Amino acid sequence: MDGDNKTFSSDFTLTGLFTHSKASGFLFSILCVIFFMALMANGFMIFLIYRDSRLHTPMYFLLRQLSFIDMLYISTIVPKMLVDYLLGKGTISFMACTAQFFLYMGFVGAEFFLLGLMAYDRYVAICSPLTYTVLMSHRVCWVILASSWFGGALDSFILTPITMSLPFCASHKINHFFCEAPTMLRLACGDKVIYEMVMYICCVMMLLIPFSVVTASYTQILITVHQMKSVEGKKKAFATCSSHMTVVTLFYGAALYTYMLPQSYHTPIKDKIFSAFYTILTPLLNPLIYSLRNRDVTGAFKRVLASCR
Repeated sequence: MDGDNKTFSSDFTLTGLFTHSKASGFLFSILCVIFFMALMANGFMIFLIYRDSRLHTPMYFLLRQLSFIDMLYISTIVPKMLVDYLLGKGTISFMACTAQFFLYMGFVGAEFFLLGLMAYDRYVAICSPLTYTVLMSHRVCWVILASSWFGGALDSFILTPITMSLPFCASHKINHFFCEAPTMLRLACGDKVIYEMVMYICCVMMLLIPFSVVTASYTQILITVHQMKSVEGKKKAFATCSSHMTVVTLFYGAALYTYMLPQSYHTPIKDKIFSAFYTILTPLLNPLIYSLRNRDVTGAFKRVLASCR
């Protein structure tokens, strides 16, 4: 700590998603339900895809990885928030904040890339069905998975040391429910030009590139589906792709607001709402959207129930 009362390592205080008011108990209960439902729904998707041999396809291989990532990154945020509410305090040490930041950036970065590459899988399946087994072989699936994890890890290893080495001002009150990059930046003192430049480059890699891949893939998919003569084929293609597009729109939309919109458009309330949407609600919606709107998954569920009986 120097004369300007700055420090590199000290405890922070998280304000949380909601304050202790009359409605806070109800909101706490909802958050508990969402968290445990997200874990169970994603866990069940992983089990179902593993259990049913008919789901041993590239699409469901990637979907199983998506559920696994969802379980990991919601677990880096929500348990701490629930415990803080029960204890009536939101203190988080510098090391714990750094660990949360590192894990969160890695997991969410991996999901950004994975969702983008899943669009490529749908593009090949609909636009080039005859070459699908070659273009989406077992080896290609593992390359996609490894690339997603590598992208998330690279983002985490770059942004974490830069962010957490910034000198933070005397006020260590984080007006958020976890240690998120834009919020941490607002607490930092001194020259942030290098950090903002690196953050912009990482956001382009993590968000705009995968989002561009999704947009290009689904533009081609829509053109191909429109040219199909089979009504049943059109329905099946739209059912599969609409599920993925719903997930992508919800996830990328909230993330683009958080990381790409200038700070002048941000407010603490908006930041909490958008962050809650893609860090808490999306892990719950992903398995529900893919299962309720997918006949293959519902069929596998019925088969598992029948075998149990």
